[in-house]
Amino acid sequence: MLTIWLAVAVVAADQWLKYIVRTHMELGESIPVVPDILHWTYIENHGAAFGILEHQQWFFLSIVVVLFGLFFWYRARIPKRPRYFPIAVGLLLGGALGNAWDRFYRGGVVDFIDFRVWPIFNLADIAICTSVAALMWYFLRHDDTRGDRS
Repeated sequence: MLTIWLAVAVVAADQWLKYIVRTHMELGESIPVVPDILHWTYIENHGAAFGILEHQQWFFLSIVVVLFGLFFWYRARIPKRPRYFPIAVGLLLGGALGNAWDRFYRGGVVDFIDFRVWPIFNLADIAICTSVAALMWYFLRHDDTRGDRS
Protein backbone atom coordinates (compact mmCIF):
# COMPACT_ATOMS: atom_id res chain seq x y z
CA MET A 1 0.00 0.00 0.00
CA LEU A 2 2.98 2.29 0.67
CA THR A 3 3.91 1.95 -3.00
CA ILE A 4 0.53 3.23 -4.22
CA TRP A 5 0.39 6.09 -1.70
CA LEU A 6 3.89 7.18 -2.63
CA ALA A 7 3.02 7.09 -6.34
CA VAL A 8 -0.08 9.23 -5.67
CA ALA A 9 2.01 11.70 -3.62
CA VAL A 10 4.61 12.00 -6.40
CA VAL A 11 1.93 12.62 -9.05
CA ALA A 12 0.19 15.21 -6.84
CA ALA A 13 3.41 17.10 -6.02
CA ASP A 14 4.64 16.91 -9.62
CA GLN A 15 1.37 18.18 -11.09
CA TRP A 16 1.08 20.92 -8.47
CA LEU A 17 4.58 22.23 -9.26
CA LYS A 18 3.90 22.06 -13.00
CA TYR A 19 0.62 23.96 -12.47
CA ILE A 20 2.49 26.69 -10.55
CA VAL A 21 5.04 26.96 -13.38
CA ARG A 22 2.38 27.04 -16.13
CA THR A 23 0.26 29.67 -14.37
CA HIS A 24 3.06 31.95 -13.16
CA MET A 25 5.56 31.78 -16.00
CA GLU A 26 5.61 32.28 -19.75
CA LEU A 27 6.86 29.44 -21.93
CA GLY A 28 10.61 29.96 -22.32
CA GLU A 29 10.88 32.26 -19.29
CA SER A 30 13.77 31.67 -16.89
CA ILE A 31 13.93 32.91 -13.30
CA PRO A 32 17.26 32.72 -11.46
CA VAL A 33 16.98 31.06 -8.05
CA VAL A 34 20.75 30.88 -7.55
CA PRO A 35 22.21 32.89 -10.46
CA ASP A 36 24.25 30.82 -12.92
CA ILE A 37 23.56 27.65 -10.90
CA LEU A 38 19.81 27.03 -10.52
CA HIS A 39 17.00 28.60 -12.52
CA TRP A 40 13.32 27.86 -12.95
CA THR A 41 13.01 27.67 -16.74
CA TYR A 42 9.65 26.78 -18.25
CA ILE A 43 9.83 24.55 -21.31
CA GLU A 44 7.71 21.79 -22.79
CA ASN A 45 9.51 18.61 -23.76
CA HIS A 46 7.82 16.63 -26.52
CA GLY A 47 10.30 13.76 -26.33
CA ALA A 48 11.91 11.62 -23.65
CA ALA A 49 15.17 12.22 -21.81
CA PHE A 50 17.26 14.81 -23.65
CA GLY A 51 14.39 15.26 -26.12
CA ILE A 52 14.89 11.92 -27.90
CA LEU A 53 11.95 10.36 -29.76
CA GLU A 54 10.22 13.71 -30.06
CA HIS A 55 6.42 13.67 -30.59
CA GLN A 56 6.09 9.94 -29.85
CA GLN A 57 3.43 10.50 -27.13
CA TRP A 58 1.54 7.26 -27.78
CA PHE A 59 4.75 5.23 -27.56
CA PHE A 60 5.55 6.74 -24.15
CA LEU A 61 1.97 6.39 -22.95
CA SER A 62 1.95 2.72 -23.96
CA ILE A 63 5.11 2.15 -21.91
CA VAL A 64 3.34 3.61 -18.86
CA VAL A 65 0.31 1.37 -19.44
CA VAL A 66 2.61 -1.67 -19.63
CA LEU A 67 4.48 -0.52 -16.50
CA PHE A 68 1.24 -0.25 -14.52
CA GLY A 69 0.01 -3.57 -15.93
CA LEU A 70 3.20 -5.26 -14.76
CA PHE A 71 2.90 -3.61 -11.37
CA PHE A 72 -0.65 -4.86 -10.80
CA TRP A 73 0.21 -8.30 -12.16
CA TYR A 74 3.30 -8.71 -9.94
CA ARG A 75 2.46 -6.49 -6.96
CA ALA A 76 2.15 -9.43 -4.56
CA ARG A 77 5.71 -10.47 -5.46
CA ILE A 78 7.30 -7.07 -4.84
CA PRO A 79 9.80 -7.54 -1.99
CA LYS A 80 8.91 -5.67 1.20
CA ARG A 81 12.58 -5.73 2.29
CA PRO A 82 14.78 -3.90 1.90
CA ARG A 83 12.42 -1.03 2.64
CA TYR A 84 13.71 1.04 -0.27
CA PHE A 85 12.46 -1.48 -2.86
CA PRO A 86 8.69 -0.74 -2.59
CA ILE A 87 9.58 2.94 -2.20
CA ALA A 88 11.56 2.80 -5.46
CA VAL A 89 8.61 1.14 -7.22
CA GLY A 90 6.28 3.88 -5.93
CA LEU A 91 8.64 6.58 -7.16
CA LEU A 92 8.84 4.93 -10.57
CA LEU A 93 5.06 4.61 -10.89
CA GLY A 94 4.46 8.17 -9.67
CA GLY A 95 7.10 9.71 -11.92
CA ALA A 96 5.91 7.76 -14.95
CA LEU A 97 2.28 8.73 -14.33
CA GLY A 98 3.16 12.39 -13.66
CA ASN A 99 4.86 12.71 -17.04
CA ALA A 100 2.22 10.56 -18.78
CA TRP A 101 -0.47 12.92 -17.49
CA ASP A 102 1.31 15.81 -19.22
CA ARG A 103 1.80 13.84 -22.43
CA PHE A 104 -1.87 12.85 -22.57
CA TYR A 105 -3.44 16.17 -21.58
CA ARG A 106 -0.85 18.68 -22.84
CA GLY A 107 0.96 16.86 -25.67
CA GLY A 108 4.32 17.38 -23.95
CA VAL A 109 5.94 17.32 -20.53
CA VAL A 110 6.38 20.52 -18.53
CA ASP A 111 10.01 20.84 -17.39
CA PHE A 112 11.34 23.63 -15.20
CA ILE A 113 14.35 22.68 -13.03
CA ASP A 114 17.39 24.10 -14.78
CA PHE A 115 20.93 23.65 -13.44
CA ARG A 116 22.40 25.20 -16.60
CA VAL A 117 24.79 22.27 -17.14
CA TRP A 118 22.13 19.60 -17.62
CA PRO A 119 18.91 19.38 -19.64
CA ILE A 120 15.90 20.93 -17.91
CA PHE A 121 13.80 18.43 -15.93
CA ASN A 122 10.97 18.13 -13.39
CA LEU A 123 9.96 16.36 -10.16
CA ALA A 124 8.65 13.29 -12.02
CA ASP A 125 12.05 12.92 -13.70
CA ILE A 126 13.76 13.06 -10.29
CA ALA A 127 11.43 10.34 -9.00
CA ILE A 128 12.11 8.13 -12.03
CA CYS A 129 15.90 8.55 -11.88
CA THR A 130 15.99 7.96 -8.12
CA SER A 131 13.88 4.83 -8.48
CA VAL A 132 15.97 3.43 -11.31
CA ALA A 133 19.16 3.98 -9.28
CA ALA A 134 17.63 2.25 -6.23
CA LEU A 135 16.32 -0.67 -8.28
CA MET A 136 19.69 -1.09 -9.98
CA TRP A 137 21.35 -1.08 -6.56
CA TYR A 138 18.92 -3.76 -5.39
CA PHE A 139 19.44 -6.02 -8.39
CA LEU A 140 23.22 -5.64 -8.25
CA ARG A 141 23.24 -6.68 -4.58
CA HIS A 142 20.60 -9.42 -4.63
CA ASP A 143 21.17 -12.52 -6.67
CA ASP A 144 17.86 -14.44 -6.91
CA THR A 145 19.68 -17.54 -8.19
CA ARG A 146 21.15 -17.98 -4.70
CA GLY A 147 17.85 -17.26 -2.96
CA ASP A 148 19.32 -14.09 -1.45
CA ARG A 149 16.32 -11.81 -0.76
CA SER A 150 17.63 -9.80 2.20
